Amino acid sequence: MFFTVVIFTVLWLLQTVFLQKFYNGMIIKNTVKVADKISEESRNSDITSYIDDVSRSNTILVFVTDTEGNLLYSSDEYKKGHKFRNDRMEMAEDHMGTERYDHYRELPVNYDEFLSAVNSSDSGEAGIENGDSYVYGRLIDYYGYNDKAVLYLSTPLNAVGSTARIIRIQLIWVTLLSIIIAFVLALFMSKSFSKPVAQLNEKAHKLGEKDDDVDFSEGFCTELDELNTTLDTTSEKLKKNRDFQNELLANVSHDLRTPLTMIKGYAEMIRDISREDEKQCAEDVAVIVEEANRLTALVNEILEYSELQMSDSETVMNDVVLSDTVTSVADSFEKLYSKEGYVFERNIADNIHVRGNASRLQRAVYNLLDNAVRHAGEDKWTGVSLRTEKGKAVIEISDHGSGIAPDELEHIWDRYYTRRQRSGKGVSGLGLAIVKQIVSQHNGICRAESGEGTGSVFSIELKSF
Repeated sequence: MFFTVVIFTVLWLLQTVFLQKFYNGMIIKNTVKVADKISEESRNSDITSYIDDVSRSNTILVFVTDTEGNLLYSSDEYKKGHKFRNDRMEMAEDHMGTERYDHYRELPVNYDEFLSAVNSSDSGEAGIENGDSYVYGRLIDYYGYNDKAVLYLSTPLNAVGSTARIIRIQLIWVTLLSIIIAFVLALFMSKSFSKPVAQLNEKAHKLGEKDDDVDFSEGFCTELDELNTTLDTTSEKLKKNRDFQNELLANVSHDLRTPLTMIKGYAEMIRDISREDEKQCAEDVAVIVEEANRLTALVNEILEYSELQMSDSETVMNDVVLSDTVTSVADSFEKLYSKEGYVFERNIADNIHVRGNASRLQRAVYNLLDNAVRHAGEDKWTGVSLRTEKGKAVIEISDHGSGIAPDELEHIWDRYYTRRQRSGKGVSGLGLAIVKQIVSQHNGICRAESGEGTGSVFSIELKSF
């Protein structure tokens, strides 16, 4: 409504208040332009015809006199003038042989005032507004006349009075009609706009809550539709964060509590019972150290998975020689566990490249190999292989352990799945979840094949080049 009022206020000012001034200004500019054109053509032999054409097309009265005020030529919008004769008329015969007399138009009564203004002007030109008309003139060179001639142009002003009244009446009706239409449109648009805004406001208040279903009418505004999509995405992230926190408290609390309880219990035993018995004290300290290491590993895995899960920045990808990465991890495990009788059988192809993050891929292979060692069978055999297959690099980590039950196999990649870990062979249940998260960031695939008593094969597929 305010916009409508502003627009019509401007129209009223331009079409009524300032219309006459605007019209007069345009007429004055046009008169000066006509004088410029006549001055440019004044030395040509057909100057009289040119003056007649300009006078008719611009509705301007034209006089050409000498500096004393004697008429040389005149023209207006109705008829052509004639060259000056001493008796100020000439007789002409038409084709019928009859005689006719065409008289010059008389000079205006204020011509002497105008002529004085032109002659006294330093620039040789003058412009005068006389009530309802505008007079402009200048000194020019005129064809057939040796001295300077005076060009006089007169045009009416204030000719839009009746037109302005007609426009004013039209504007009254147009304004009233437009205000009514604008009010209806404003009412409709405000209701249409406020409804989705109110819905988005309600949705924003419920972000992250379990019950955040709020109806939203799409299609009214593209920006509001995009905002609704953003709020949905934000709500999903908040729900994931809440679920992550709940799972952290529910699933990890037991794993954190167990080593802390054991550390506290054995410390109390050393203080109260075994501090005098060196052998027993050493065994109790060894348990404390082992549980402390387990607790440290648990916290590290939790922090690492949290970083992978919550990171908003894209992983930096480079050319990674996967063969070297897998070999490096296998060498580390072989040095660490070979003294305990573990056997690492390798089948690692050379010069296999992938695009990825070397440190994270190394962590994924480390976790799989650590999982295989923890669940190795009595022969303590672990297989490590790397090959290319249909344009993909395939890493396989195998063991001859007790295997995984079918009902567990589909859950082993889940975070905090600790059924096997609580048997004393794992840490937090995050190792395989970390692997899955890393492989997902590399647009790869994780697989696991196993059966009870047949061992397990864990594989990672990445696009190679």
